[in-house]
Amino acid sequence: MRLENKVALITGAGSGIGRAAALLFAKEGAAAAIVDITSKGGTETVEMIKGIDRDAIFVYADVSKALDVEKSIKSVVEKYGKLDILFNNAGVAQDCSVVEMSEDEWDRVINVNLKSVFLCSKYAIPHMIKQGEGIIINTASTLGLIAEPNCGAYCASKGGVIALTRALAVEYAPYNIRVNCICPGPTATPMILKEPQQQVDVSYVPLKRLGKPEEIAHAALFLASEESAYVTGSVLIVDGGTTAI
Repeated sequence: MRLENKVALITGAGSGIGRAAALLFAKEGAAAAIVDITSKGGTETVEMIKGIDRDAIFVYADVSKALDVEKSIKSVVEKYGKLDILFNNAGVAQDCSVVEMSEDEWDRVINVNLKSVFLCSKYAIPHMIKQGEGIIINTASTLGLIAEPNCGAYCASKGGVIALTRALAVEYAPYNIRVNCICPGPTATPMILKEPQQQVDVSYVPLKRLGKPEEIAHAALFLASEESAYVTGSVLIVDGGTTAI
């Protein structure tokens, strides 16, 4: 098992990529701390992990709020005695032009997608420094690299995640903390599929399909494992060829 005896905290793990990663990390031996703002989804993920006889806990948190983040990381460290892996995955989208978008809508996207990465890293890194090692993985997006109409706030937030990833990687490399990010392309998550059987135009994707949450989770597993021991400050694109066009 690639993550045996590790402790991983995954935000936004109540569904989609976060849930897939939590299940995969647990199968690979990690104790999984499921952080989400939705108790129902979070507890369901915990039950799924316990169903495969692995250890998991649910921690409620609004990752855009410093007090929630600080408490959640503290509770995980108190329970397990350490925090090896932080997967900053929580995110929201807003389909709206910049002109029509309200300030509150802009702030919500930036706060959940970008500020949360800052906050979770801020409170996790001191524990990792004390341990002498740590791994941080951030979910960015191909829309942090390319643009799409009516996605100004989302593009800005995910571009910020990429830049922050690189900055943290350089700043904390001396402490043996590796920081990388994943840029998923269109993926079959609740953010894209409002209904389970919804049809989505994938004609622009070279592989002609949506990605699966499990496929993004496997990219995260690589970055969380010793297989990527010499990888930091990297942007791993998992998009079916979308950005290659």
